[in-house]
Amino acid sequence: MTRRNRSRSPQHRRLVARRILLIGLVFGIVLLGSFFFDEMGVPKYFEMRKHVQQLEQDIRELERANGGLRTDIHQVQHDPARIEELARERLGFVRKGETVYQLVEKPANGK
Repeated sequence: MTRRNRSRSPQHRRLVARRILLIGLVFGIVLLGSFFFDEMGVPKYFEMRKHVQQLEQDIRELERANGGLRTDIHQVQHDPARIEELARERLGFVRKGETVYQLVEKPANGK
């Protein structure tokens, strides 16, 4: 018995190449579709980037506010003028010898 050289015919090779190409094309289309329309696709990515930028801006604003509050805390703890100002404003304190005038508004109903 002799063995024949069973080389594939050119038609068979083309058929196999077409099948591989078709499978690759279908896989690529599915991958591309999931890239754009999946829940973690491109639109979600851009939404998350926008959210990150908003959060970074919020952080910067909060850091500025914290700096201002730290300054206020330092002034309240160490600045006698600021302490006096707060005592007068919030607690109604007055110095000895000062006269306090309190303005009373008329009632809104006109009586």
